[in-house]
Amino acid sequence: MTNTPRAATLDDAEPIARVLARAFHDDPMMAWFFPDKATRQTGLGSYFTTLFTRQYGPHGVCERTEDAAAFWVPPQAQDKAVPDEDTLRELADLLGDRAEPFRRSVEAAAASSPQEPHWYLAVLGADPAAQSRGHGAALLRSGLARADEAGLPVYLESSKEANLAVYGHFGFEVLQQVHLSDGGPTLWVMRREPLRPL
Repeated sequence: MTNTPRAATLDDAEPIARVLARAFHDDPMMAWFFPDKATRQTGLGSYFTTLFTRQYGPHGVCERTEDAAAFWVPPQAQDKAVPDEDTLRELADLLGDRAEPFRRSVEAAAASSPQEPHWYLAVLGADPAAQSRGHGAALLRSGLARADEAGLPVYLESSKEANLAVYGHFGFEVLQQVHLSDGGPTLWVMRREPLRPL
């Protein structure tokens, strides 16, 4: 498989979870949810499997390459932008004593969610072993093209400061910083205006 995006199906849950677990191993938010490095990879695999099969696979637009995956929420499904109650219950056992901080972080993200129609980039990650091969960029461009075609902005949150410049290259600007309680990391809320053909 090249770095050409293709639609992800629920049958892709295992390889997608494996790729995203590698991609988010050092992400500040994920390290906060899964503080034990020895079990983080396994925990992240289960976490992304749950998010994909319960939330974003059925209700979002999900794409993958061999070494990256992206979960998008279209404007008509904005109530699915953050994990719903059923998903939160399923994640509670997995997160253990981090379940309540996770719930509060979901509420904080929801509170900063824009009211205007938009596309939301919920998850984008590439296997570090394949970074600089264009997998993540290809998935990002694919989703941005859909938003541009609809004339809609795109929002995302990042907890990794190093990613801000990458998203900035694609036209995103930081709108605000959300400081999570319970010793959690900072979230940068970013927005990108739609590009319209000349």
